[in-house]
Amino acid sequence: MKGFTQFTLAALVASVTAVSVNLNKRESPLSIVLSKSGNTEVKVAVTNNGNKTLNLLSKGTFLDEVNPVEKVSVYSNSGSTKVPFEGIKIRLLTSGLSSDDFLTLGAGETKEVTVETAALHTLNDGGDFDVFAKGLLPYAEANSTELAGNLGYSSNKLTMSVDGAVAATVAKAITKRTTVGSSCTGTKLSAVQTALSNCQKQASAAASAANAGTKLDTYFKSASTSTKSEVSGRLTAVANDCGSTSSTTSTNCNDPYNGCASNVLAYTVPTQNFITYCDIFFSALPAVATTCHGQDQATTVLHEETHADSVYSPGTDDLGYGFAAASALSNADALNNADTYALYANAINLNC
Repeated sequence: MKGFTQFTLAALVASVTAVSVNLNKRESPLSIVLSKSGNTEVKVAVTNNGNKTLNLLSKGTFLDEVNPVEKVSVYSNSGSTKVPFEGIKIRLLTSGLSSDDFLTLGAGETKEVTVETAALHTLNDGGDFDVFAKGLLPYAEANSTELAGNLGYSSNKLTMSVDGAVAATVAKAITKRTTVGSSCTGTKLSAVQTALSNCQKQASAAASAANAGTKLDTYFKSASTSTKSEVSGRLTAVANDCGSTSSTTSTNCNDPYNGCASNVLAYTVPTQNFITYCDIFFSALPAVATTCHGQDQATTVLHEETHADSVYSPGTDDLGYGFAAASALSNADALNNADTYALYANAINLNC
């Protein structure tokens, strides 16, 4: 069983879906326009071009104005190199969301948020950077907090010239800590140990199924040799880490950076290979789901493990939560989506 250590963290931010996805599943009423403000600030304006009011999920998305989440992707070298995002990636409990987790956007209404890119990415070298936002945004119907689906969004590409010396003076969104507090003990320790054991078993079984091509077309949109190799390789690495006594990741039950907001089950700091499990991980989830595509402790561990660069590099992003959103992803994006691996492992375990 893997060890439980306390790591010094250098970054915290909730994850967001600012990456390429297949947007052809349904026509989206959302338009996203990026514009530059100052040296490294970016204005993100979202407009509801539809004919009805929408409740757009803000927590952990580009609409989140409370947490320093990844709202845009930043690339250097003429768009060829992604600038690392220095923060965390989370798994949300998708039931029981509150109105505070949403932004209500009426028909024809525009909402603008400001992103200080230098607070979330290191831009000290200066030069030209390409910035864009693209992904899937969960939404609820008006006057509801029950997720009804996902809306694709894709912004313009913004090229901004950055003064590196000025960017270096911008305060980072997170502060390096010298201690992270207490870790897993008592019943939480037992629960996480069980979850890690179940993660190892499910990831190993799913890796074998992927090698055989089982259900890959459903969850990863392809059963090609390269897809088999990628899925089985990542899941094998997850199984090895979950079952290791000398894990590459640090497993914790403390929350030194206040990432465990309401409905956050767990979060990962990929650059630090740090995973922490929040209180509702223990109180709201069964050890192993008995329903297809249900959330549980085992696949939450698996989800978070796929984020860690030390387990399998590069770590995954959060492009879509739940089966409906995962089904809207292309093959390339499904391979980079943490929840797709969790859903796949669940499906293999329950023969969905």
